[in-house]
Amino acid sequence: MAITNGYATLEEVKSAARITDAVDDSLLEISIESVSRMIDAYCERRFFTNGTETRFFAAQDAYQCDVDDIAGTAITVETSAGLDGIYDETWTASDLQLEPLNRRASGLDFPVTKLRAVGDYIFPVDRVGETGVKVTAVYGFGTAVPVQVKQATIIMSLRQFKRYDSPLGVAGMGELGAIRVGKFDPDMTMLLSQFRKTNPGVA
Repeated sequence: MAITNGYATLEEVKSAARITDAVDDSLLEISIESVSRMIDAYCERRFFTNGTETRFFAAQDAYQCDVDDIAGTAITVETSAGLDGIYDETWTASDLQLEPLNRRASGLDFPVTKLRAVGDYIFPVDRVGETGVKVTAVYGFGTAVPVQVKQATIIMSLRQFKRYDSPLGVAGMGELGAIRVGKFDPDMTMLLSQFRKTNPGVA
């Protein structure tokens, strides 16, 4: 199978494992793709892009609207003044402030996650959370996979691949009995912790 939106290549994983033949390529590709989706779920965001997409959002109040991760700053915002499905207001760049302001934390570049009204328009809101904001952009964490995410993918892909040798979750026997495979790899947790959406350190 071909890997779809994987965060590491087959060649990178094979190189890390010093694998030179192609016998297990299909199993390795499955591991890479499944780990990539596991990372998406763990971080509550995705690290790939699918080109320009249009999505709809409900603003928190008249001046701020949380959005899905947006890679880059090429953003088109339209609002429905009457909350009637007709997007009759097209915002300009001067109407918006993209946040986080500096889009950097701990030496990493972060995506746009919030729009703030600073110009001629305000976001339409109502008490039932009607969607009134239409945003066309490239969605995803960034246009390139962060090196920490790639490294976590390689480590966990090899871990997943080796699980075929321990289908019952037992990696082997030690002096104290069976050695079970842990739920999470601590290296993966460390590499990905700063990318989780629950991380309060991004400003």
